Amino acid sequence: MQNSNKTLYTNKTNNNSPQLSELKEDTKSNKLINTKALSKEAESRSKKLPFIQKVEKKLSKDTKPFTELLFNSGAIEKRMVSLQDGVLDKFNIERKGDRHEVGAIFRGKIQNLEPGLKAAFVDIGQEKNAFLHYWDILPSSNDNTIEVVKNNKSKKQLRQEKISLKNIPDLYPKGSEILVQITKGQIGNKGPRTTTNISLPGRFLVLTPFGGTLGISRKIEDNGERTRLKKILKNMTLPEGMGLIIRTAGEGKKLRYFVRDLEILKKRWHGISDRIKRSKLPSCVYVEPDLIGRTVRDFLTEDVDRIVVDNKDAHELILSEVDKISPRSKSKVFHYKDEKSIFDQYKVEEQLDQIYQRNVSLPSGGEIVIEETEALISIDVNTGSHRNSEKDGKNFILAVNLEAAKEIARQIRLRNIGGLIIVDFIDMKAKRDRDSVFRKMKREVESDRAKTHLLPISNFGIMQMTRQRHSESHASNLFSGCPYCQSRGKIKSIRSVTIDVQRRVLQNLKEIRNREGIEEEIHLKVTLHPNCLGQIKEDAQVLLDIERNYGARLSFATNPTFHIECFEIIQIKD
Repeated sequence: MQNSNKTLYTNKTNNNSPQLSELKEDTKSNKLINTKALSKEAESRSKKLPFIQKVEKKLSKDTKPFTELLFNSGAIEKRMVSLQDGVLDKFNIERKGDRHEVGAIFRGKIQNLEPGLKAAFVDIGQEKNAFLHYWDILPSSNDNTIEVVKNNKSKKQLRQEKISLKNIPDLYPKGSEILVQITKGQIGNKGPRTTTNISLPGRFLVLTPFGGTLGISRKIEDNGERTRLKKILKNMTLPEGMGLIIRTAGEGKKLRYFVRDLEILKKRWHGISDRIKRSKLPSCVYVEPDLIGRTVRDFLTEDVDRIVVDNKDAHELILSEVDKISPRSKSKVFHYKDEKSIFDQYKVEEQLDQIYQRNVSLPSGGEIVIEETEALISIDVNTGSHRNSEKDGKNFILAVNLEAAKEIARQIRLRNIGGLIIVDFIDMKAKRDRDSVFRKMKREVESDRAKTHLLPISNFGIMQMTRQRHSESHASNLFSGCPYCQSRGKIKSIRSVTIDVQRRVLQNLKEIRNREGIEEEIHLKVTLHPNCLGQIKEDAQVLLDIERNYGARLSFATNPTFHIECFEIIQIKD
């Protein structure tokens, strides 16, 4: 017998939604990290350092935190963390097949010029053309973070200083060759951002092949040290037209460290120059080192007490890299051989879990709530269960905000959050309190390698800040949109779904009576998610009234494979 049942309505899609076997409110507690216990364990490890290293640390009267670099190296994924007194301070991750975009140098071709945007789009041989603003084609203007000590510009570079934005289209017409370096990786649908002002970072120096000036980072504040470094710079010889910058890691270093670093950088540039001559157009002529190489170069300072790695090959690679830049530091490198995961042993996994949470607890009972959106990052500070009172002479609102400022700076760094960030502190009436929190925030972001700009806290307790974004946040790389809620982070309540069911049933009954004019009983079968059935039973009287008013018979069935918001109405032909 032919089935004459007719589907009147369904909001199911062809996409298979994941099953929702149970709906439970998320009761996972936002666990507070026990920093005291972590510090105690770190102190215990510090006592196991080599005798000479402990003596040197004591003689130098070093009061800095005990710092460890840990590497978890697998076949597909490598992870690096920096711990200060056992507490997570830095985190980076790299997976097999990831492109090391930022810092890569390409021999490209101008694909298009957009006068309205004052930008060029450069074909660098990738899926997306690179974005090159006219300002980034001009010779680099003086960076206020660098103090220029010596001029090394060629006659050609001095002539180029007279070039303005209006000259760019004539100097770089469509189809012309150009050498560019990626400063910001591809994010979403946007292609990478590039510059023609090439720079090669070393351990203590940054070589700028077309920079033409020698300078010192302004983050080195000691005047006596700056004077010493200026003398070193003035005595260093470079080919005409090249530039050099002393990094903050160069503070306190002797001349031989800079000489060795410069030779490494010049050799690297020589290799790049050879590849430029031999390569086709467009092509990549240089990529930054992998996670291990970058970490050793950028984070291995005198402040690092131990480097621990759980993979034999990675251990040998680190020893090789360390030997190039700081042979004395080889004694700091240890191979972790225990069966227990290195990140579990050092209580890192539980700390990493926190940086993926929306809510982060503060030691005093307050919390911060972090929301990452397309346009900006919003961070809200709440008192939560903060128990301090003004009876003991403490301003508990100020205390929570100061605590939050420190944790916000840390979370931003760990999550690799960039772009526009809005922080909503708890309202503070006194301007001195707002200024105190602002100063605390500025101090906390000083150690961040990404450039950060902060505006003072407004009367409403709002602070605006921007953080340089080189690549997507860790959350964007590690998580994908939820297929169940369509990335909304929410689903309709059961009450809303059952109201939709009643509304749709009523509409279908009216249409059948008006269209077909039949007087016999209409039988409708509604199939929905099991969790909605309880609410349907509570609304039984409403459904009985619909049956009586429209001469209908309603039956309900459940299907656990349905999305919680989906239901289907079928007219049963008896």
